[in-house]
Amino acid sequence: MFLGCEIGFTIPEFALKLNVLSGIFLRLIKTIIAPLLFSTLVVGIAAHSNLKQVGRMGLKAILYFEVVTTLALFIGLAAINLTQAGVGAQMNVQQTQVDKANKLLEQKQSHDALLDAFPENIAKAVAENQILQVVVFSILFGIALARLSDEKKKPLLQFVESLSEVMFKFTDLVMYVAPLAVGGALAYTIANMGFGVLKSLLMLIGTLYLALTAFILLVLVPIGFMIKLPFRKFIDAISEPVSIAFATSTSEAALPKAMENLEKMGIPRKIVAFVLPTGYSFNLDGSTLYLSLASVFIAQACGVELNLGQQIQMVLILMLTSKGVAGVRGASFLILVSTVASLGLDPQKAFAILAIDAIMDMGRTTVNVIGNCLATVVVAKWEGEFNG
Repeated sequence: MFLGCEIGFTIPEFALKLNVLSGIFLRLIKTIIAPLLFSTLVVGIAAHSNLKQVGRMGLKAILYFEVVTTLALFIGLAAINLTQAGVGAQMNVQQTQVDKANKLLEQKQSHDALLDAFPENIAKAVAENQILQVVVFSILFGIALARLSDEKKKPLLQFVESLSEVMFKFTDLVMYVAPLAVGGALAYTIANMGFGVLKSLLMLIGTLYLALTAFILLVLVPIGFMIKLPFRKFIDAISEPVSIAFATSTSEAALPKAMENLEKMGIPRKIVAFVLPTGYSFNLDGSTLYLSLASVFIAQACGVELNLGQQIQMVLILMLTSKGVAGVRGASFLILVSTVASLGLDPQKAFAILAIDAIMDMGRTTVNVIGNCLATVVVAKWEGEFNG
């Protein structure tokens, strides 16, 4: 990571070519995710035939996700109201940002979180990396397999168990590329950003990172104490996936290693395989915090003062619109634009934030991964299947 930062700062022309390293790594990771989730979930459900536990885990996880993401929204609001970072900010929108924003908006599709959770074609879900759809298909497949007689399910179960082990070995091989990917991603980000664009929006970046730190200290750490989390073991388990998530700004890049490390920590594979990927759609703590913070920032920059009632109304909108959008490209930006528009503000003001989105994405993605890893431990504790 430090070497990537140094190269990006001192040799920017060369650093701009290093994005290919993170591109190779991300492509390899995407080939792992679907078979890894499918095999681990099917084995977890079919091998134990405890279908009631699946429903129970689902309810507990969704309840936890809703409470924690709501707290994240309010911490984002508190931070931006405290720093007033948007007041007097120069929102200069460059043509490159307009082009990037228009490209994202053109790809915007009508999104129904409930409907989009169910795959119409599993091959399409795998190709588009729709994690939640792969999870739903795998759960239904596992339930169907569990209902077969032992004689009929044994051959397929053995195959899926072998596939699961192979995918974890595959993950170990791909992780050799991770240091190069991390260095290349950071070198490219720093070389591509430059420091000129940061000046006018530096307060926004500082406020976001302050809020993310506050969320970890005020919400996640107390939850850890409540469940008697073994902090040292947990930090050891998540340090590598969190580093990957920070550098690549992609939660999915950290998923295979996070699954492997949480299992080594002592959490049953069936719980890891169910809760962690589900959280990628419903427990985006960093992203939801960013959305409330960025929406008020834009209002402040436009000279519009939102009263408490309007801010709470905005939080209620975000509680609904921020769920189940992990598979939508540029989801955070699209939600931000629609939220700003619903407040009667000019959506084009959001385009300026795209200039520093990469740096903010690194922070919010990191918190997403930490939050989902902790959620997995919480559910395992609730189920009485982790005594670490």
